[in-house]
Amino acid sequence: MSLNTMRAVLLDRFGGPEVLKVEQVPRPVPLPTEVLVRVHAAGINPVDWKTRSGGGMAGVLGEPPFVLGWDVSGVVEEVGFGVSTLKPGDEVYGMPWFPRAAGGYAEFVTAPARQFARKPESLDHVQAAAVPLAALTAWQALVDTAGVRSGQHVLVHAAGGGVGHFAVQIARHLGAHVTGTARSGRHDWLTGLGADRLVDYTSVRFEDVVGDVDVVLDLIGDDHDRTSTRSLETLRPGGLLVAVPSGVSAELQSAASALGVRVSAFLVEPDGAALALLAQLIDAGAIAVEVEEVFALEDAAKAQARGETGRTRGKLVLDLTS
Repeated sequence: MSLNTMRAVLLDRFGGPEVLKVEQVPRPVPLPTEVLVRVHAAGINPVDWKTRSGGGMAGVLGEPPFVLGWDVSGVVEEVGFGVSTLKPGDEVYGMPWFPRAAGGYAEFVTAPARQFARKPESLDHVQAAAVPLAALTAWQALVDTAGVRSGQHVLVHAAGGGVGHFAVQIARHLGAHVTGTARSGRHDWLTGLGADRLVDYTSVRFEDVVGDVDVVLDLIGDDHDRTSTRSLETLRPGGLLVAVPSGVSAELQSAASALGVRVSAFLVEPDGAALALLAQLIDAGAIAVEVEEVFALEDAAKAQARGETGRTRGKLVLDLTS
């Protein structure tokens, strides 16, 4: 193997998990202000398999070939000119470049130094790789977009998933009363993470039993049983729905206006400063990280197929050291 190449999971055409293949590809070189990170682990997110199928961020990335993946944890191998915040040997984690290609399913990535932060000391690389995209989505949606305050009521849909389990803990940290939707088998776990109330969406319509909500974090969307539109009924006047996967359609905006509530689309951004804050909360024990299953790089297709079942508790991660 040449020092100029590396192993990566290459997507050469859109399709099912079987299109993901481990290949030798050129190793990236850091430009000024960038760092080269040797990836120890890479997180897997729904946007990965959606993009692989031609949805997700495919419109941003264009036609294959390219390497999927945005969540990484690893060690700084080399720094470009002008980098003063990191040095070789630093353990870092990040969600670089999103929604542009980061190439996280690979042995090395390059990105601006300030899109990374030092890895939480209490986590290993596999655990840390599970954090960036999911936790930043929850943080930016609840803190920056919704401005959640102590005493407010927050409803988190898909509370047991990657973003959801972080959202429950972040909302709790902010002092909110937290209601989550999840299958009954996850209720005890989510209560332990800080949820005040759980609703089993398989046995009851959540809008029939939940109300007076200040903020809904919708991680499901109108494509699945009109979750966004139904969530409007749970909001108090002036309340806010943050619609993550489906965005805000003209129909949803019209329905919200008729009810006197607000809606906001959302897309997560790279944010090294927020990752540093999240690392502090993790190391302080305020946020726990749930990794359900770990796969080798060569099993990326199997990992994505597992994720597409929609029954993952927390996150799935690729371990590049195995």
